[in-house]
Parts: sequence; structure tokens; C-alpha cells
Amino acid sequence: MRPNDRKYLKSHEWCKVDGDTATVGISDYAVEHLSDLVFLDLPEVGTTVTADETFGEIESVKAVSDLYSPLSGEIVEINQELPDDLDTLKSDPWAAGWMIKIKVTGESPNLLDAAAYEEHLKAEG
Repeated sequence: MRPNDRKYLKSHEWCKVDGDTATVGISDYAVEHLSDLVFLDLPEVGTTVTADETFGEIESVKAVSDLYSPLSGEIVEINQELPDDLDTLKSDPWAAGWMIKIKVTGESPNLLDAAAYEEHLKAEG
């Protein structure tokens, strides 16, 4: 079971809200299916993101995948080390592998709790 202290999109991004700020990353499932990661493109601090719209890209040797924001708001921090150390996503996608932090103004109506995300993964299987 994935951590139940966060919400998930079907596209495998997660968010953990703390007050009016949220941390966003991608799930272990996404990292496993992308396999050999080679590039991560994150937006700059101050960028406005919209729930269910792209905020960046992650590239593996297999494919380039868009990253979708589970929330709307302004990016207040990015994980500066992550683009240079993509192995962090494999070893710790839930903490050290976070991507961006957002000052939240709204959330996607498509967010799933951990149990619903697990069911989605079984169906996607």
C-alpha cells in the first residue's frame, strides 16, 4: 500500500498537503514503469501551475512522460538536486524524491486516496 497521508492522480503523481503548501512527486509505480530515468525538467520557482495540467517532463530510455499537477497554485520550491540525481526517485520517491512544492489555491477533482489509487493500479495492471 502506498502512503495514505497523500492523494494521487491516475497519472501517478502524488501530493501531500501541509497547511497551504503541498509537496508533489511521482509514485514508486511510475518510477518502476519508466525504468531507466535520464532527464527531468522542472519549472522555476514562481511559476503558476493548474490542477490536471502539465508542470514538467520526465524522460527515460523508453519514453518522455508529462508530469501533471494535482493542485493549482504557485511553485514556491523545487528539488534542486533531483535533476542531477534521478536515482533518488528509485530509492525514496515518497520523501527525498519530491519534485516541487506548491502554495495551494485549488485541487484537482480527480484526486484519489491511497485505497482508490491501489484499485486503479490493479485495474491498470
